[in-house]
Amino acid sequence: MTAFHDVRFPLRLSLTTSGGPVRRTDIVNLSNGREARNRRWANSRRAYDAGSGLKSVADLYAVLEFFEARGGEMYGFRFRDPIDWKSAAPDAAVTPIDQAIGTGDGETDEFQLTKTYGDAGGIWRREIYKPVAGSVSVAVAGAVQAAENFVCDPATGMVRFAEGHVPAGGAAVTAGFEFDVPVRFATDRIEVNLAAFNAGSIPAIPLIEIVP
Repeated sequence: MTAFHDVRFPLRLSLTTSGGPVRRTDIVNLSNGREARNRRWANSRRAYDAGSGLKSVADLYAVLEFFEARGGEMYGFRFRDPIDWKSAAPDAAVTPIDQAIGTGDGETDEFQLTKTYGDAGGIWRREIYKPVAGSVSVAVAGAVQAAENFVCDPATGMVRFAEGHVPAGGAAVTAGFEFDVPVRFATDRIEVNLAAFNAGSIPAIPLIEIVP
């Protein structure tokens, strides 16, 4: 199991970081002018620069303290993506019907939280492993479920229905939630130069998404 600390990178710093999804595609230029493209990664992988959110020496110290507590690249942790952190669009409220996470068959009692991205041209379904505890709401066939009807593990994003509340065959299971991205530091070294920092040169502090 990947080493992981269930703590979040300081929220006030993550809100102004830069970064987003990265994909890996091989492109070969053919002699006829066309291209052959091959997707090397089945899924995208988020990458961020936490250094871009630092505004003061106090902020830098907060990152250094967090970095040391994680052992550099050793332990993963939670990170709030400044744009993509909930099941709904950035300007919309979270609801239990935001995301389809499965279809009942009368027997299956566990469903993985997922978020779907797509349009008329295609879709991609992202598994959500680190929901925010207490933020998950669930509906079955459009009926909002009471809190005692299910539990969601904040460490895995797995929703489990209680006995007697397993979704019936053909019933759409949907969910709304907030979530963090599991990441680690992508460097074992942070360069600190206070003279340059005070002059506006912000140190790069790369983060990379992991599968916990």
